[in-house]
Amino acid sequence: MYDLTNNLIVEFGRSLYNYNMGRKPRDAGRPIHNRLPVLRAERSLSRQGLAAAIGVNPQTIGYLERGDYSPSLELAFRLSEYFDLPLEAIFAREPFAPTTRRATEEIT
Repeated sequence: MYDLTNNLIVEFGRSLYNYNMGRKPRDAGRPIHNRLPVLRAERSLSRQGLAAAIGVNPQTIGYLERGDYSPSLELAFRLSEYFDLPLEAIFAREPFAPTTRRATEEIT
């Protein structure tokens, strides 16, 4: 009985956390790819710097960059406004093509 109760409490806690944070676990459908590492590098911006600028924990930026979580609509708009880019320039359903000549040459 203890194991069942404990498992229910743990699962409820995870569900509540995901609901409140507006995040979806990685296996919740098609992944959302992003260009956050590239955009940060272009601006010499650390995860901590970006997190402070948009008002989230630096871990959140890491989760997004790794694809561990999908952003909430609110967070996606904050990132779009911060980088002054449309959402589709930051997030996509398909992986982004390489942006450097060297990476493109290696593919062909």
